[in-house]
Amino acid sequence: MSTTAGISTDRLHAWEQHLRATYLDTGILPNALTLVYRRGEIVHQHVQGHADVEAGRALRQDDIFRIYSMTKPITSLAFMMLVEDGKVALNDPVSSVIPGWAALGVWAGGELGGFTTTPPGRPMRMMDLLRHTAGLSYIIQQGGKVDAAYRSLGIGSQTDLDGFIAALADVPLEFSPGESWHYSAATDVLGYLVGKISGLPFEDFVRERILGPLGMTDTDFFVPEGKTGRFMPCYVLTPQGRVVFDAPPTSPYLAPPHFVSGGGGLVSTAADYLRLCRMLLRGGELDGARIVGPKTLELMTRNHLPGGADMAGMARTPIAVSESSGAGVGFGLGFAVTLDPARALRAGNAGDYSWGGAAGTYFWIDPVEDMAVIFMTQLILSPDRIRDDLRTFVYSALTDSPTRPQTRA
Repeated sequence: MSTTAGISTDRLHAWEQHLRATYLDTGILPNALTLVYRRGEIVHQHVQGHADVEAGRALRQDDIFRIYSMTKPITSLAFMMLVEDGKVALNDPVSSVIPGWAALGVWAGGELGGFTTTPPGRPMRMMDLLRHTAGLSYIIQQGGKVDAAYRSLGIGSQTDLDGFIAALADVPLEFSPGESWHYSAATDVLGYLVGKISGLPFEDFVRERILGPLGMTDTDFFVPEGKTGRFMPCYVLTPQGRVVFDAPPTSPYLAPPHFVSGGGGLVSTAADYLRLCRMLLRGGELDGARIVGPKTLELMTRNHLPGGADMAGMARTPIAVSESSGAGVGFGLGFAVTLDPARALRAGNAGDYSWGGAAGTYFWIDPVEDMAVIFMTQLILSPDRIRDDLRTFVYSALTDSPTRPQTRA
């Protein structure tokens, strides 16, 4: 058995065999890229499948993926940089920057055009946006009249950022801030706030303060001319099988977006996202570029749900938690945070943090193991089981985990 940096490469190759047999050969996934980084080195990187199934083009390591909600940690970092700059505080009311939201009520009945509301128990605060306890909903949620209004008004799909904020002023909250955890458009609101507070367009702030300093040269809100050959179709699972969801020739990602989404707007590569993960593993700095301070990052990766609750105990709808039931998993300021691997029924350590994207992408960082793992594919409605499978194979590959008791011969 070969080992590198305390990890069995044989076991990681077994993951690739499992991935192919279970998900690629069965026609579920079009492609997959797995990258494992431990103790300062890439110990495993492997690609399988076709970037473009119809054209027969094999996936490459430098291909560009839609990372959707893996944008959220980057937007959250941008906001926390402004907290470090003293321009905003986590306890500030959101209405201090968006005055039109001061009178937002909580849904009590009715539907678009005839809502009835009650006053919230307390104001929505900045921390609520970061941890998804703001009372907002999402166009992708299917829970009731509020998210139906989001779809009817095109909130987050047919507006620019200013129109997005204005439209939300006319829709009630799902619940009073702090009462529940509800995966929502809150991170898109954070993107708007970053622009307003910094005085720079949100996308320019991200490029100048995060992407540029980290050398994430293939990460942006659109794919520029000259890189389109590395951009692939995105697929979706339907009852009839896997079909193309977004084809490159007509993809909205080929031009700067009308709605710059802090919640899901970025494209990236595995190599670029690894630079972000390495910065996080190093306490907020990489190659001399300091993005945030180590104490700020420590704060972001602790559980911030009220009373130390997990997501399962506070979630409003099943779609709220994409990678697990939410048991034993809390939420910090932009990341899911493992509280108890035993309750979560998945391998890991208390304190590892993660998030994924709608097209099946996923990452997690385990500071205890000095490890980051990135998984990339392009399939809407990817099976959630893939993420738990990946965790099982990666953690079972560790040969000298610092959490394992040491014995002497």
